[in-house]
Amino acid sequence: QVQLVESGGGLVQAGGSLRLSCAASVSIFSWNRLRWYRQAPGKQREFVATLGRGGYANYADSVKGRFTISRDNAKKTVYLQMSSLKPEDTAIYYCNGEGVTGNDYWGQGTQVTVSS
Repeated sequence: QVQLVESGGGLVQAGGSLRLSCAASVSIFSWNRLRWYRQAPGKQREFVATLGRGGYANYADSVKGRFTISRDNAKKTVYLQMSSLKPEDTAIYYCNGEGVTGNDYWGQGTQVTVSS
């Protein structure tokens, strides 16, 4: 059974930084895409960042220039480096991946709270 486990969330002041990690239970080397989403209280889950197998990355406009998605295939881990955090970044952050067979996998989420 494929599992994705996020970590690295927490409480940080506005302007601060956090690095989220998403550890997979299987190799992610050949996965088609890896993504981060977030869901703020009372809002729908929204796209944050994506990383394709070829290394192409794309970001939501709200985080562009502040967040960076990356991967370490040897560690089977996807990262989201978040800088210049704002209170509106407060949300539960979810890791998502599409495996080689097209199956879609989600982590359980990690809470990020940014205080003003």
